[in-house]
Amino acid sequence: MSMDLNDYTIIKEGEAEILMHAKNEVFFNKTQVNNRDMSIAVLRTFISKRKQEHEALLSKRNKKNGSSSDVEDKPNDCDINIEKSNDQGLEEKPNEDPCTASEEPVKIEGKVRGKLKPPRVLEALSASGLRALRYAREVEGIGQVVALDNDKGAVEACQRNIKFNGSVACSKVESHLADARVYMLTHPKEFDVVDLDPYGSPSVFLDSAVQSVVDGGMLMCTATDMAVLCGGNGEVCYSKYGSYPLRGKYCHEMALRILLACIESHANRYKRYIVPVLSVQMDFYVRVFVRVYTSASAMKNTPLKLSYVYQCIGCDSFHLQPIGRTVSKNTSVRYLPGFAPVVPQECSDCGKKFNMGGPIWSAPIHDQDWVTSILADVKSMKNCYPAYERISAVLTTISEELPDVPLFLSLHNLCATLKCTSPSAVIFRSAVINAGYQISGTHVNPLGLKSDAPMDVIWDIMRCWVKNHPVKAQPADLPGSVILAKEPILQANFARAVASLSKAQAKKVARFLPNPERHWGPKLRAGRQITSKHISLLGEEAVNGCLNDQDSERDAKRQKIEKSNDAIAES
Repeated sequence: MSMDLNDYTIIKEGEAEILMHAKNEVFFNKTQVNNRDMSIAVLRTFISKRKQEHEALLSKRNKKNGSSSDVEDKPNDCDINIEKSNDQGLEEKPNEDPCTASEEPVKIEGKVRGKLKPPRVLEALSASGLRALRYAREVEGIGQVVALDNDKGAVEACQRNIKFNGSVACSKVESHLADARVYMLTHPKEFDVVDLDPYGSPSVFLDSAVQSVVDGGMLMCTATDMAVLCGGNGEVCYSKYGSYPLRGKYCHEMALRILLACIESHANRYKRYIVPVLSVQMDFYVRVFVRVYTSASAMKNTPLKLSYVYQCIGCDSFHLQPIGRTVSKNTSVRYLPGFAPVVPQECSDCGKKFNMGGPIWSAPIHDQDWVTSILADVKSMKNCYPAYERISAVLTTISEELPDVPLFLSLHNLCATLKCTSPSAVIFRSAVINAGYQISGTHVNPLGLKSDAPMDVIWDIMRCWVKNHPVKAQPADLPGSVILAKEPILQANFARAVASLSKAQAKKVARFLPNPERHWGPKLRAGRQITSKHISLLGEEAVNGCLNDQDSERDAKRQKIEKSNDAIAES
């Protein structure tokens, strides 16, 4: 079908180029360049790790070459299920990548096993296909990318963009008109990577997505409904994700942990479980990268990774209640409910009641080995990432986070409760370190501090600070007054500690960058009519330009109709 390129704008991102029509027919979000760059970085590391795991598995099997035991021959739960990822679903694809189709199986330990083939990627909600095209063109070792959309216009645009990007894209990317949920359900354990990036909540896609990933494969998932996840609509969050959010300063990290708990819940229904490798809150969304494994025995550990959160309504102190616990005796392990309660009816610090939220994922949300590898890859290929500055800053901050501390404190929030002047972050960090605890920043909030110190230690440090920096008299029933009325048990030491600054801070590496332009955020859904109410999203100039174009288009249509009516009248 012929087309006039004058009707399209060519958008280039990385090595991919797409054609965008002047009308808002197919959704394209410029701000998601950070998301796409981060995904490409993780995908490159996944391919590298996958190869290392495969080689380790072959080496392990070769060492056992003389053994005929079925038990020894069986791979571990955490090994990649190479046979499933190689043997399923490839024969029905007519446009197979030639290098994938030509690989021959090899014989290992007397059994025929497939070689490690290039990974297959499913982009479940492709729209213009930009993400799929970037995967195909920029990630070395990619086998096949399947781009889905249930909108006919989006699929036509994706197919047009595939042709526009040349032979590499044509040989590796294929676009289908399909409901992503149905497609994933009918292609179980076929894709090494499944990418979910919907406009809004991913909850309706999770059940089918966790079934479509091969053992040891990667699920990438974005949620942009932050108002729901951060406590704006708690009942809606519970209906979508099975968890109740709390409106604390840590709400964005809680959003990450709610999403992880939801994915784990869906995976457990199929005797599967997840291992997070990277979890990021950026711009207006959260994005998680998890490995999916199958193991009925390992799945039993899920209650140990989930917790409820108690948050004081007075001083914002929070406490975690694990759902489960284990008791070990000799070689046997019993799984039991968690001990309760972790808090009394009233807060021991200020005397107020608690709100309860969750359950959330309380295990680590990053794999620091992966984060180090991803960051090293990004720095070595900085010219390949359009959003290099932003993603390297986020990854640097994540690499310095305490891995096993859920949620975080806000120093300004603590001082607002006590109505005192705030110590500098270095002084507060030093006091925590001198008390024998760990503390770090968080990528979610520049003012957030993660620490394994209990809340009574934190308040003792603040009481000692207020003794040296007195506050004005306040009503006795305020939470801050109740806290300050108690004498500190711990005598805080505010002397400068060596580790009070992270390595990135000491080197003055930028960790939190401003938005590159005004009105940086989510844009309109495809097909929405642009009106004056969208100025806050798109900017006044963009909206006025679109409105003028729409007016001129309407005038042209009116003139055309009038001319045709005149011609009919004359005849």
